[in-house]
Amino acid sequence: MMMRYIVVTLTALALLGGCQKKEDPSEAGPAERAGRKVDQATEQAGARLDSAAKQANEQLSDAAKETSQRLDKAADKAGETLNNATREAGRKLEQAGEKMQTSAEERESRK
Repeated sequence: MMMRYIVVTLTALALLGGCQKKEDPSEAGPAERAGRKVDQATEQAGARLDSAAKQANEQLSDAAKETSQRLDKAADKAGETLNNATREAGRKLEQAGEKMQTSAEERESRK
């Protein structure tokens, strides 16, 4: 009876020994090779997406800087135009005031 246990145990060990995971890629089955190719393709695609995302981010950042600079220039120009218009309006008001004063003095001198 003891002999049976030994034979069963040795048979079980022999079968389990054949179920070890193969480490050599050349011994991999078609599904495992396909899985490795899918993994490699996924990693490459991920790397490409990361690179494209970084490039897009840099381009957006550059565009934002350029837009900001253009807006600053436009604001400066608008401010300068407004200042010039304000000076011109002040000058015309001053001329109108002088004319009014001259007209008032002429009326006073006629009396």
